[in-house]
Amino acid sequence: MPALLVVLLAALAALPYFAPYFYIFVATEILIMGLFAASFNLIFGYTGMLSFGHAAFFGMGAYACALLLLHFEVSLLTAILGAMLASTLLAAAIGFLSVRLGEVYFAMLTLAFGMMVYAVAHQWRSLTNGSDGITGFRLTEFGLGLDLQLFNPAVYYHVVLVVVVLASLVLYLITRSSFGLMLRAISENPERVAFCGVNERRHRLVAFIIAGLFAGLAGALFAPFNRVASPDMVHWTQSAEPVLMTILGGAGYFLGPFFGAAMFVLLETWITSFTEHWMLLLGIALALLVMFFRRGVLGTLLDKVTGR
Repeated sequence: MPALLVVLLAALAALPYFAPYFYIFVATEILIMGLFAASFNLIFGYTGMLSFGHAAFFGMGAYACALLLLHFEVSLLTAILGAMLASTLLAAAIGFLSVRLGEVYFAMLTLAFGMMVYAVAHQWRSLTNGSDGITGFRLTEFGLGLDLQLFNPAVYYHVVLVVVVLASLVLYLITRSSFGLMLRAISENPERVAFCGVNERRHRLVAFIIAGLFAGLAGALFAPFNRVASPDMVHWTQSAEPVLMTILGGAGYFLGPFFGAAMFVLLETWITSFTEHWMLLLGIALALLVMFFRRGVLGTLLDKVTGR
């Protein structure tokens, strides 16, 4: 598996040197959405919390990054760090009120908070420009003294690749730590964990905040890529995408969300290229994949290889 990952990363790094710009754009979107789904997998696949408002942190990261670039003309790195801070604070506020509830009530409360954030983004025109979104921000420099031409899709793709790989490494270390193992235990039997004297609610809150931080990072990368931060990024339909990607790839498997994001984006790109009824065909394809791959496509394949 490590050797396969090295080969995959090498292929991704070399992609701009032999692929047309169209595939570079597609690969950039897959990386960003994969990180978004991986952040959701931390609370769903590892902790057992189903959130329907995860796009609130993705959108907060996008808006914070766009506003910083537009009004303060900071470097991209500074804008990304500011976006991560904003999404972390939002996740702490929503998580503090949500993690005390379980299962359906938690899911509905996160959906309610997500729709509140969407309403603010849509109606606070003086700050967010309403339904038109925030546009016109410039990418002047990355920061750290690096002279990068960020307007070049190939350069921005490499920036996204490096950031996503580093963020994924941090997430992987979190899942493999004692904290990550405790999240697994909470997902399997929260009552037994609480009986052992572990503060189950605190662990759920910390996991929720961490997930919000990395979702905000994904949003901060997506706004410059898409050249706009719009209310659609905060809508509940956007929250459905990481859910689908995680289930499609395999919840609880670290690489499952990235695999699911690749399948989701490629299916969407392929179907929209030849029909206007792409949502119907995409829904049918996703339904069939979920029905026949109960643990996700990657999860099912790994279970067969390992004999589980």
